Amino acid sequence: MNFESILTVLNSPIVIAALAGLVLWALNKLYASKPGWSKYEGSIISAIKFAEQKISDTVESKGLKRLDAALKYVTKIYEEANGRRASNKVVADLKEGIQLTHNKLDAEGTLKK
Repeated sequence: MNFESILTVLNSPIVIAALAGLVLWALNKLYASKPGWSKYEGSIISAIKFAEQKISDTVESKGLKRLDAALKYVTKIYEEANGRRASNKVVADLKEGIQLTHNKLDAEGTLKK
């Protein structure tokens, strides 16, 4: 089989449709997967609101302190739910979830005191 024959086969409608289907399937798998922290989103929201009330606006580095308080809260919930200590990767995922959820809540205006 020569190069032109291979190109002809690859450019056939059946092969193009199969490749398009494979790419579509892969994209759906990628976008359908949720981050690991999403199942703790309710706890994350509670932790953020708790930290917003607990840490005063006048405190130095209030953002970092609120993040730390929320992370401790969510990590405790995670450990109670799973019966084991959260790994460094899980803590990093939860921290990312807290930051993303905080930004979302702040943009929606639901963090007003």
